[in-house]
Amino acid sequence: MKYLKYAMPFILPVLFFCGLNFGDWVTFAPVIFAFGFIPGLELLIKPNAQNLETAENEMRREDRKYDVLLYLVAPAIYACIVFYLFALQQMPLEFYEKMGLTLSLGVILGGLGINVAHELGHRTKTFEQNLAKILLLPSAYMHFFIEHNRGHHKNVSTPDDPASSRRNELVYQFWIRSVVLGYISAWKIENQRLIRQNQKAFTLKNEMLRFQLIQIAFWLLIGFTFGLEILIWYTGAAIIGFLMLETVNYIEHYGLMRSKITDFRYEKVQPTHSWNSNHAIGRLMLFELSRHSDHHFQPQKKYQILEHHDHSPQMPTGYPGMMLLSLIPPLWFAVMNPKITKPLKATQIQTA
Repeated sequence: MKYLKYAMPFILPVLFFCGLNFGDWVTFAPVIFAFGFIPGLELLIKPNAQNLETAENEMRREDRKYDVLLYLVAPAIYACIVFYLFALQQMPLEFYEKMGLTLSLGVILGGLGINVAHELGHRTKTFEQNLAKILLLPSAYMHFFIEHNRGHHKNVSTPDDPASSRRNELVYQFWIRSVVLGYISAWKIENQRLIRQNQKAFTLKNEMLRFQLIQIAFWLLIGFTFGLEILIWYTGAAIIGFLMLETVNYIEHYGLMRSKITDFRYEKVQPTHSWNSNHAIGRLMLFELSRHSDHHFQPQKKYQILEHHDHSPQMPTGYPGMMLLSLIPPLWFAVMNPKITKPLKATQIQTA
């Protein structure tokens, strides 16, 4: 029954439907829970760096129930979207209630939808990869599937990676750089794939082109069905969703850089090149995303068996609290800059 603790993220859709039912300030309930209740709780609970025993690790690796929880996120996300759109169209909502529902949906699209898409995007089964793309669609961020897996994981913690934040870079600067350059990078990666196969870039075999057509069709469907005003509200939720992702990207690699071993090659990615957080509530709410050091060290590893590494740099609190802190640059720099040290190389870790 240990897998049931990973059902905690479904609290967000439940709170969202409470907001639809009760209205008023309850429309903000998912936002309050994610960025009020959880950060406060994590200040009181000590992080847990314990790793699984070998036998339990093997059992969890093969347990399909952990996968089923991920699969259930897709119907939950799309149910929230459908009820959100009909609520804006048919219910006599005040402006602040529309704002609450939009912010809450954005938190769900980013914190639940894109996060699970990230996990499934690393899987090898076609079904799981397609489900990842389905979860990226509502935030108009399908290109993330290409750029993250074939770009970010290759170039992480180097100047070549749009999704790795630099020391003293404002999160607001990072949003623009990562969003724009990440999108451009995805086109380049896919175009290069087709060129290597001696195929034309401008063809439906280009997955980036297909992604654009799917996203345009999705937005047109919402616009024609519910009208321009509701489309604008929904677009706001989508933007919040992908900015949540980019804020997570910002905190995950802030100021950490890999060393160059030749003019054209960087050292291998190590657990020291990603910030880690062992704070239990954030780990559960994000399907262990905050054990990010191990994820980048072993990208194919399933979320339920990610491990703590003693040499990985540790965040002072969980992801929700760190995301809030990043929005106040002077405080963020004051807390994080003193913690940035030159990462240990693999040989140094082995002899430590």
